[in-house]
Amino acid sequence: MADPFVSGSNILHRSFAARPERVTSASGVSLFLDSGREVLDASAGPAVSCLGHGRPDVTQAICRQLEKLPYLYSGARFTCDATEELAAILLKDRPGGLSKAIFVNSGSEATDAAIKLATQYWRERGCPRKTQFIARKQSYHGNTIGALCVSGHDSRRALYSNWLSSNVSFVDPCHSYRMKKEGETDKAFVSRLAEQLESEVLRVGPENVAAFIAETVSGTTLGCLPAAPGYFRAVRAICDKYDILLILDEVSLTPRANIFYRWLMAR
Repeated sequence: MADPFVSGSNILHRSFAARPERVTSASGVSLFLDSGREVLDASAGPAVSCLGHGRPDVTQAICRQLEKLPYLYSGARFTCDATEELAAILLKDRPGGLSKAIFVNSGSEATDAAIKLATQYWRERGCPRKTQFIARKQSYHGNTIGALCVSGHDSRRALYSNWLSSNVSFVDPCHSYRMKKEGETDKAFVSRLAEQLESEVLRVGPENVAAFIAETVSGTTLGCLPAAPGYFRAVRAICDKYDILLILDEVSLTPRANIFYRWLMAR
């Protein structure tokens, strides 16, 4: 039975059966409800409000930017100091060889952009057959249909199966706690996963594979799970061996939040 408040609300809430608790304010790592309860925002929004709520210094920095330039369409022929400076900080010293950044509105949109960019890359290199993607089971890459296509969470995919692309296959995630065999070392575990990935590349055909996509630190579906030592080195080697792009979906936001905070305060 639907909750009366949810039925009358103009918001499409996640649940029709339960009334959402109303947040009236926030400060630091706490949310304050109209019932008087204080709730620890341990997931940070999730992983969005890492700098904390109610920061006067952040508010002032945002207001300064709003007064100077509140919005600039990224698809136009313009640029501005704010985006140029942030990109320069993020890519200082070319981490991992990275030299370009694009700013989008969400992680889901970032995944879609990466898929499109990989497809365009191979088309422009004269390899139009490379349209297959390999992802991992129990992965989450976003809420859009494109992101769901490369997300390996079966129950979330089930309802939309008719909409999902057929050019994506899945291999096991690097989940040491659940998937290591008894007595198996990290090195042996990583080697087994690498062999599985390589076998899948060969099954699909390297000439057909555009990219392998994985979360560096799994978030929503695996619970902040880091990979076993050496896993991503092994993955990188396989991608290099078969001329496949590697898309890393970084969902651990704390380092980026610190970078953003330092940049914001400097403005």
